[in-house]
Amino acid sequence: MIFAIKAEVSDPWAETFKFSAQKTMYGGKHIAKGDTIFVFASENEGGQGLISRGVVTSVETVAKKRGIPRQTPRVGITIRRTALAKRRLGRSELKLFTNWNDGRPETELNFKFYRQATNKIIGISDEATAFLRGFF
Repeated sequence: MIFAIKAEVSDPWAETFKFSAQKTMYGGKHIAKGDTIFVFASENEGGQGLISRGVVTSVETVAKKRGIPRQTPRVGITIRRTALAKRRLGRSELKLFTNWNDGRPETELNFKFYRQATNKIIGISDEATAFLRGFF
């Protein structure tokens, strides 16, 4: 499975990204060392959307807190950048794709990243992966 993360990114041109205690949704909890991941700089924190592609170099599961019955699994990950995006793709480009059942990769990304504004790691389909690869 291929993954994508939307998170606060302080340096979009960094060679390495480290993210602590990130929420995982839509299969994101299955992320592992060696997986390919697309990095989106969260617009909620001043980012521009898709910035890079990379390889996960480490994954650390975050323990659940006691006394809270329903918790989204969280992980800390480190990513080594392998490519910079050549074209823009963010919330403004994806917001038009709201027919949740149309099967388009743009709709999948809009649904998984922007229907809920929280930052997160997600698993993406082969179609979404092929679509994102076109930005590099």
